[in-house]
Amino acid sequence: MGCCGSTERTKREWRPLEDRSSTDLPWFLLFIVFCVGMGSICGFTVATGGAARLVYGYDSYGNTCGQRNEQIEGVRLSGLDHTDRKFVFFLDPCNIDIVQRKIKSVALCVSLCPPETMNTYQDLQRFAMINGSELCSYELAGHKYPGLPERFSKCPKLPVPPSKPLPVFNRCTPLDVSCYAKFAEAVVTFVGDNSVLHRLIAGVASSKEIIIGLCVLALVLSMILMVIIRYISAVLVWILTALVVLGSLGGTSVLWWLYIDHRLYGNDTSPKVVKEEEEEEVRQDVGQALLVYAAAATVFTIILFLLMLFMRRRVSLTIALFHVAGKVFLHLPLLTLQPFVTFLALLLFWMYWVLVLLFLGTTGNPVQNEETGLTEFRLTGPLQYLTWYHAVGLIWITEFILACQQMTVAGAVVTYYFTRDKNRLPLTPILSSVLRLVRYHLGTVAKGSFIITLVKIPRLILMYIHNQLKGKENACARCLLKTCICCLWCLEKCLNYLNQNAYAATAINSTSFCTSARDAFVILVENALRVATINAIGDFVLFLGKILIVTSTAFAGVLLLNYQRDYAEWLLPLIIVCLFSFLVAHCFLSIFEIVVDVLFLCFAIDTKYNDGTPGKEFFMDKALMEFVENSRRLERAVERGRSRVKEAVSERAEMKPMVSDSSDEGGVARQKSSSEEEGVGLDVGGGEWEELQEFQVYYLLVGVLVDWVLTEQSDFILCLSEDVVLFLCVYLPTSTLFLFVSMLHTPSLAPSSNKSAVITAKS
Repeated sequence: MGCCGSTERTKREWRPLEDRSSTDLPWFLLFIVFCVGMGSICGFTVATGGAARLVYGYDSYGNTCGQRNEQIEGVRLSGLDHTDRKFVFFLDPCNIDIVQRKIKSVALCVSLCPPETMNTYQDLQRFAMINGSELCSYELAGHKYPGLPERFSKCPKLPVPPSKPLPVFNRCTPLDVSCYAKFAEAVVTFVGDNSVLHRLIAGVASSKEIIIGLCVLALVLSMILMVIIRYISAVLVWILTALVVLGSLGGTSVLWWLYIDHRLYGNDTSPKVVKEEEEEEVRQDVGQALLVYAAAATVFTIILFLLMLFMRRRVSLTIALFHVAGKVFLHLPLLTLQPFVTFLALLLFWMYWVLVLLFLGTTGNPVQNEETGLTEFRLTGPLQYLTWYHAVGLIWITEFILACQQMTVAGAVVTYYFTRDKNRLPLTPILSSVLRLVRYHLGTVAKGSFIITLVKIPRLILMYIHNQLKGKENACARCLLKTCICCLWCLEKCLNYLNQNAYAATAINSTSFCTSARDAFVILVENALRVATINAIGDFVLFLGKILIVTSTAFAGVLLLNYQRDYAEWLLPLIIVCLFSFLVAHCFLSIFEIVVDVLFLCFAIDTKYNDGTPGKEFFMDKALMEFVENSRRLERAVERGRSRVKEAVSERAEMKPMVSDSSDEGGVARQKSSSEEEGVGLDVGGGEWEELQEFQVYYLLVGVLVDWVLTEQSDFILCLSEDVVLFLCVYLPTSTLFLFVSMLHTPSLAPSSNKSAVITAKS
């Protein structure tokens, strides 16, 4: 069950869609046991009466409405027969505790909710005599309401608003919701006037048809964008690159202009009443701040230029992957329904979870509230940990459902990629992937989602502690808490990405979670620069797609809502539409992102274990094949330009006495095959090492230049020495380690050449 696995690590032989077997079966059994525990909590709440109290309601003395009750020891007016009293009525329904989110009022079981306003106690008496529904406390007789001295504390607060029972939950709810204005104002803090709130709600109610239409428009735009993004991905990428470069240049130029202007003309905006010494100090502080901002922007711009320079070739891989991802959605149209299925599953589970949580709120032993004197039901002893178990279930099962989506998408994309003839794809690859998931890999999904749960729970606990201690903790504790929360968030994101690739590796090779995670991690490390480029550029392009959908929907909303002149307040409807459109775009484009990541992993595996020769043909699409060919041609040109000496040495080694032309042809063929295999790595070895060397040298030169510009003459030697020490102690060891790893994974050309030469000589 652990992640260690076997101590001996054997070489992985990838066999896509072959040797399918069950994975992580113990974790599947553990997940089943956990789900049985979740169901047992629901059964416990039903058996102990918590569900009945929630549905039928109970009064402030522990009696459940609509049934006969047993006497509760120490609680007066308990054990009453409420068979004919089926509704819960609150004496003061507008007395709401905002912090605890509950009504602080005495609750009674009544046979009928008041259908009209009652302004006097005579109205209460008349209603009780005619309908038999007594709205005052049980010990008061209905026909004596007007003359009883206890009527002020044990009868409803006048005037009694009209109300009607809620469906299913049998609570008398006032028809006029104005008494909840304080609660609404506390929740919506930007509303300072009740009339504003009423106008906003009226605007939403009157424009509900337009809101629904705009939400459907966002849904349609998201589905269209998933299909056409392969045609506009190249344009988006290069527009993005140009905007980022121009934006960084413009921002840096403005900051330097502000700094130079401040140095030349001083700070004319400073107050005239400030003394000259203080004014000079303020001017120096402003100038120092501008200098720091300008220098930081300059360093960021230069590093950005260097990254653009060294990753420009890998941008084409991102564009090719986007192009192939668009084809995947054309061949697998059911992928577009995956967000609906996942959302439906999450919605059903969340509804069940909230319902059981409400059951837990009315389950337990009756306890009298010391502050209000009312009877409440609370879990005591070991039973109070049921709520924590239920909370862990929310996180784990939610992550499990999301992981099932990732595994399903990964299985379908793997089937598409490793099927050479796309016309022979299965009839429903999505359904086939779901069946493989249910039959073989539910344990793997359970294990991966449990790991995410283990990281998410401490982060949520720290966030809760941080919110509870807000304004009470010192600066050091606040900084430490935020640092821990940030680190756990970063760890969670990294594990999410690794889990997603582990699911793809499991879909390919049918291995356990830990083995798949290890194999996927090795593949990703070998293609680290490509991963960084795809994640950076691809994620930003998808973010631009989300913004495009939101802005298009918002523009249509402005036109439609502005056309309806009756809508005086259409800000809230527009905000609702924008939030929904962003949520829909995020759900759909997240599926597209998963497809791109799985395609990249398949592509990396394909290029590592295949070279295009007979018996080792590529599985990749034509767009990716063109990228491979272009990379090979560029790599060969760079290699010829930089290693002429090596080529000369290898040519002299090959000039041996030859016995026959056939042996010569065999040696040439072997040498050609060896050189082609050397080029199949696609920057795994020499190319990435050379680019890393160039980047580090340029980075050192940039650091020296920045030090020379920003430091005084006396401090320049110190800064220069720091740059050199950093370069020698950090960058060079990193490059050496990278070269060593590349040599381990890339076959050498020289031994192959020498071996062929010796064989030729012997023949």
